[in-house]
Amino acid sequence: MDSQSNFQMKVVEGEFGYVIQDVPHLSDYVSDLQCDSINWMRETYPNPLRSNPAYSVVKQYFVDMDDSVPEKMVVHKDTPRGVHFRRAGPRQQVYFASDDVLACIVTCGGLCPGLNTVIREIVHSLDYMYGVTKVLGIEGGYRGFYSKNTINLTPKLCNDIHKRGGTIIGSSRGGHDTTKIVDSVQDRGINQALLLAQVYIIGGDGTLRGANVIYEEIRKRGLKVAVAGIPKTIDNDIPVIDRSFGFDTAVEEAQRAINAAHVEADSAENGIGMVKLMGRYSGFIAMHATLASRDVDCCLIPESPFYLEGKGGLFEYIEKKLKENGHMVIVVAEGAGQELLVTKNEEDASGNKLLQDVGLWIAQRIKEHFAKQATMPVTLKYIDPTYMIRAIPSNASDNVYCTLLAQSAVHGAMAGYTGFTSGLVNGRHTYIPFNRIIEKQNKVVITDRMWARLLSSTNQPSFQGPKCASVSSAGQPGTDDKVTGLLGCLTPKP
Repeated sequence: MDSQSNFQMKVVEGEFGYVIQDVPHLSDYVSDLQCDSINWMRETYPNPLRSNPAYSVVKQYFVDMDDSVPEKMVVHKDTPRGVHFRRAGPRQQVYFASDDVLACIVTCGGLCPGLNTVIREIVHSLDYMYGVTKVLGIEGGYRGFYSKNTINLTPKLCNDIHKRGGTIIGSSRGGHDTTKIVDSVQDRGINQALLLAQVYIIGGDGTLRGANVIYEEIRKRGLKVAVAGIPKTIDNDIPVIDRSFGFDTAVEEAQRAINAAHVEADSAENGIGMVKLMGRYSGFIAMHATLASRDVDCCLIPESPFYLEGKGGLFEYIEKKLKENGHMVIVVAEGAGQELLVTKNEEDASGNKLLQDVGLWIAQRIKEHFAKQATMPVTLKYIDPTYMIRAIPSNASDNVYCTLLAQSAVHGAMAGYTGFTSGLVNGRHTYIPFNRIIEKQNKVVITDRMWARLLSSTNQPSFQGPKCASVSSAGQPGTDDKVTGLLGCLTPKP
């Protein structure tokens, strides 16, 4: 169990090693769930989708209560079936009467393609599927709860918002005050003579940690409020799920910058095109953009340490490629090589460490190095498209994905599940308990086949020895081991 969670995760065990890591349900802690002012002594309500003309003709549309999705698809024949998650989708019965529900949506953290699509589909799903017409947008992130900044979200208002980037309800980092937020949840229900029954929180690992704390406080107070999360991180560093929304769009848009860098490099003598992409701690965007492009000669990510000078270093490799091809393209993730720079112990409002601009730093070092060599002057063009990528609308693939994530979250909340995120696991939509989503960050495993495919595509050196590879892929080693390993990696080869 995650150290930040005060409540035990629900675990159901079955034959052959089957284990389901279940999500909480309102009936676990709301003692008077079956009593309300309108339908006294009724625990559930028939799902409105039964009479919805769009869904009533679909056979086997409702998800069976025992359906689950395995976390790992590839297992050895002698190993147990492993961990499963509850399959997402509509249930036969729901725990909320549509007319009594007041829902709210909040977006936190940095921008990401698809945010408006998720907002739109939550609003439309609540209205068209379940008849919930009262949905509030909490403006400006978590602090919007207690500053009382809200906007009424209607299907008409949200109809075209998926066509533009950003988030119509605004976003911010920080501002999380659990007591004030849950007080606001209670107050809104009382003031409006409605139950603020559903809270949809869209954000990354820091936001979902806050969502977990909010859920725990709501549970402690015994409120009939479902808290549903939708994992959002453009870096794709959320664990368990196949990918996060906006990632496909980011990789696709990164191609434009890489193509421009290649054109610039190819058009100059000893031209170097350098592109900095997102990836504070995980290099998935840089890796996938490099594999998709085939124009990149070197990809630098946080998980794979490198060094500049000496035999086997970056400078030597650049000189080699320029002599072979007359130009080269370098892609660098924003978190790569931070150990080479002078660190500053500063954090943003979300508690994220402020990074140095490694792209500009490497570009300057390359210029300085080759300026000393009169025989090989270089022309370097540096492109940083990160904020342009974050601000664009999502592409077709991400739009579909956002729609399904939002619908899954709505189905789960209406069915009474809480303290969960919706996410794609092995191609199936599931409900994942908060503690699994926030337990660690997903990172590129540089001893895995995907990184090997990249190395074979670019023909770049690994910039490291076996000792460094074992440290980088070990998950989260002890501080001393990690420092020792990195020092070994960063020492030029003799």
